Amino acid sequence: MKQTVRLIALAAAATVAASAGALAQNQMTPAQVVQNLYETEGTVAKLDPAALQAAADRAAASGGDNAPGQLSDQLRALPQISVEINFDRGSARIRPESYEAVGVIADALHTPYLAGQLIVVVGNTDATGTREYNLKLSKERAAEVRDALATTFAVPAKNLVAIGLGEEQLQDPANPDSGVNRRVLFINIGK
Repeated sequence: MKQTVRLIALAAAATVAASAGALAQNQMTPAQVVQNLYETEGTVAKLDPAALQAAADRAAASGGDNAPGQLSDQLRALPQISVEINFDRGSARIRPESYEAVGVIADALHTPYLAGQLIVVVGNTDATGTREYNLKLSKERAAEVRDALATTFAVPAKNLVAIGLGEEQLQDPANPDSGVNRRVLFINIGK
């Protein structure tokens, strides 16, 4: 009997610990997303997604040194939010535990503050793998997040643009293989 009670207590503790880890990963709220992405006419981002994608494509093809460049400076100045969305390794499949984070983004995009705004979904990878592979994977992951927002969470597809920067804009260039470099940025470029 004592051993059964001890096993039940251990199972309950493991369940609580697992839940706490999941909450820690997804602690953002729709209000925080709105605060980071909300723009007025005077602050709307001046960003051409097609030009940004072309610059990333050129950088990957040239085999640069992963140092933050003009794109990093331009992106850093824009109202944005960086979200850790986990994918299966080497895949664009969103891990089930990350759908909560995607749902929080969707909730924010449905608010009157962000409804109708054009949101650029920017995929980023670490430097593991070739530059060409990472660029392709980041494009696929950004498209997967865009599609999940549009299909699962009913965000109008016309308000979402997906691009991938691969490893061209590392968040931590001193540690190119670090997980912090694997992220999805959401940038509001207005109506």
